[in-house]
Parts: sequence; structure tokens; C-alpha cells
Amino acid sequence: MAVPAPRSRFGPAHRRRAPQAVLVAAALALPLASCSFDLGSWGSDDKPKAPAAAAEKPADTITSQDISTAKDHAVRGGVLVRSGKTDEALSEFDQALAADPYNIQALYGRGLIYQGRGQHQQAIEDFTAASGLSPQKVEPLLGRATSYLALDKAKEAAADLDEAVQADPSSVGAWTARGQAYERLGDKAKASASYNRALALRPKDEAARSGLARTGG
Repeated sequence: MAVPAPRSRFGPAHRRRAPQAVLVAAALALPLASCSFDLGSWGSDDKPKAPAAAAEKPADTITSQDISTAKDHAVRGGVLVRSGKTDEALSEFDQALAADPYNIQALYGRGLIYQGRGQHQQAIEDFTAASGLSPQKVEPLLGRATSYLALDKAKEAAADLDEAVQADPSSVGAWTARGQAYERLGDKAKASASYNRALALRPKDEAARSGLARTGG
């Protein structure tokens, strides 16, 4: 058991927030999937497509003001995440989704926060809704697969990652995660092939290199 850290004026919640904030901010700023991902790039042109977890307000009652308000909250949430203020960011994402349950930026950002806190079922629900609103986006598929893997649901993760690499064959993160999913399923051939694809795209990817060594590729 680890030796308890010295007491400080900050509580346990504060000490936990820093590493979580770093992980979430990294995902918001650039990649879950080795491609640029800007929260502000989603939502303006996407049409609602019956998301699984966004049924709090009927679509015909959402006004243009609601949509604008939600966008503002989502943008503030992204800024707060990058500042390490995940509690405040979560509040902004919640407010965004209260105004417009179809705001993809807020769904994805909130999913990342839940994931960083180990609340994987909640993360899966938000990633599912984001994916339903924006099919063929690799980020929510990879996010959901990551939470499935954390819950030891490798079969579900592999299905998401199969779809993710079809959506974006250049995604190193998706190929590496696909290798991990198939490795857990005992399919060394598919795992090795996935790690090889990741290394072809990024030769110095250590996770893929280690996976390839494990699977004998």
C-alpha cells in the first residue's frame, strides 16, 4: 500500500483533479485518434439523428437561442478543461445539454470528463449520443471503445474500433486500441495486424510497438 502523502491545504478531490484535467485537456485539444479535434468544429452542420442519450427535450422545442446558449456553454467548458477546471467544465457541459441535448461538443466533452473520473457507463452513454449525432466521426467511437475496454468489454470495444478504422484509416489511436481489443479477445492475428498498421502510420508509437512484441508480429 502506498505511503499516504503529507497533508496539505488542498483536499483529495483537488489532488485528483490535476492528472484527470491533463488527460481530458489533451483529448479535447488534439487527439484521441491522432487527428485534430476541435470542439467548435462539431454541431453547426450536423443533423440530429436520434441519439441514445439526448432525449431530455424534444427537438421541436429547441429554439435558435437554445442552440446558441448551448454552444456558448460548450465553448466555455472546453476552455475550462484546458485550464484544469474539470468541475466547472462539467457544469458548463451540463448547462449546454440542458439547453440543447443534441450539442455534440458538450456530449463528447462531458464523456471525456466522466471517462477521466472512471465513470465509464456515463461516458459510454455520452459517447453513444455523440456518435449517433455524427456518424463516421472517429473520436466518440474511440472514446466509447476506451471505456468498454476499461469495463472488460473487449468484444464491444472491438466492434467500435472496427468502425473507427473504417471511418478514419489514418487514426493511429484507433489502430492501436483495436490491437489491444483483439489482443484481449485472444485474436493475435488481428491484434498484430492492427499494431502493424499503427506503426506504419507512426513508427515510434511505443504502445503499438509493445503490443506487436506481445503478439509476435
